[in-house]
Amino acid sequence: MNNATFLGQVLVIDDEKSVRQSFCQTLSLDGYNGLDFEHPMDALALCNDQWMGVIVCDLRMPKMDGLAVLEAVKAIDPDIPVILFSAHADIAVAIKAIRSGAYEFLEKTDDPQQQMDTIKRAWQNRQLVLENRALRLSLTEKHEIEHRLLGHSEVMENIRQSVLQLAQLDLDLIINGATGTGKEVVARCLHDFSSRVKRPFVALNCGALAESMIESELFGHEAGAFTGAQKRRIGKLEYANGGTIFLDEVESMPPHLQVRLLRVVQERCLERVGGNELVQLDVRIIAASKVDLRQAADVGDFREDLYYRLNVTNIDLPSIAERKADIGLLFMHFAEISAQKYNLPCPTLDGEQLRHLNTRDWPGNVREINNEAERWALGLSLINSGAKSAPLLDGCLDEQIDQFEKSVIEAALSQNHGHLEHTAAALNIPRKKLYLRMKKHQIDKA
Repeated sequence: MNNATFLGQVLVIDDEKSVRQSFCQTLSLDGYNGLDFEHPMDALALCNDQWMGVIVCDLRMPKMDGLAVLEAVKAIDPDIPVILFSAHADIAVAIKAIRSGAYEFLEKTDDPQQQMDTIKRAWQNRQLVLENRALRLSLTEKHEIEHRLLGHSEVMENIRQSVLQLAQLDLDLIINGATGTGKEVVARCLHDFSSRVKRPFVALNCGALAESMIESELFGHEAGAFTGAQKRRIGKLEYANGGTIFLDEVESMPPHLQVRLLRVVQERCLERVGGNELVQLDVRIIAASKVDLRQAADVGDFREDLYYRLNVTNIDLPSIAERKADIGLLFMHFAEISAQKYNLPCPTLDGEQLRHLNTRDWPGNVREINNEAERWALGLSLINSGAKSAPLLDGCLDEQIDQFEKSVIEAALSQNHGHLEHTAAALNIPRKKLYLRMKKHQIDKA
């Protein structure tokens, strides 16, 4: 067999050394990585719910028999294939083993090719199980992230894919984006879809604190470090140990603190204010800025070495002007949340109101849309109440009409939860015409 075909392990557990070694030699000839163990617990230490391999275990052993090993493996992961084998044919024991969840029961005297065929099937079964788990996890994460990073536009689909990929890489990075584009939402997604999800996510807005407070907030302090420091205080970096720290508006950090942060990024340790003890850190650092840090470094407003240390990779968030197709979806999403919050019925957008939203400037981006949607849900919005219309959409007349028609259909689909018959009725058009318009604009009913 081709060795590249089989990449997993086969753990051989038997109290007889000669049997283990002989079986592992046969496995090696067939392209498997056979590992032999006399003590079952040593083998079980290698197993977890992501382990790619098969267990072959003797039924009769003095310290822990095969059925006990099977039970222990099932407690770790019931889908790990366990093949029990014995030198003595015993139909009753074989039936009991299969009923207990063994993948197969073999005799040591069986034809070696039959043994290898059984291991091959078991290995392929394990591979399929892990592939399906990974697919389900991917689909679950994709479904969840679509509810957190909203938008049908191509740019938002690319953002979601980047976030899911970068969440697994555990790199420091910079999120670039104007005010209100959702930098903290993206940072939380990077944390929640990573292996650090069970550890703290700590956010600190560097621009919201007085310069005299940032150092203590970030690094902590020892008792007596300064006037009023009556006891030791753990800083945000130390509190985030094992997890993720999000430094928003990092461009606002004073130069002397940028030096201290650089040491943390480089050495993953810190000293509290007024202290000499080094505190070791295991933390992912996500910085965010509303200005171009590369340009800030060029003019001396931000340390160039810190920029390069943080900018292992980056995510650039679009403004609403770059994702106009998402305005209606975002507005209705926030309106529904506000209506539920205040136990009110959610109003319905008409075509003129939606046109007003799509042609309006949103300098505050998603945050401004959120605020406007909440006012609208409460009946306090000035949308379509005689206010002067905003400038037209970008593009020629035909392009503007297409943009507007697409937005109207998307808003109607959202309000009717993707139900096509109800959406067609709300738009007062035949269902067939709705299908054709959706096909034209490449609109998914989801």
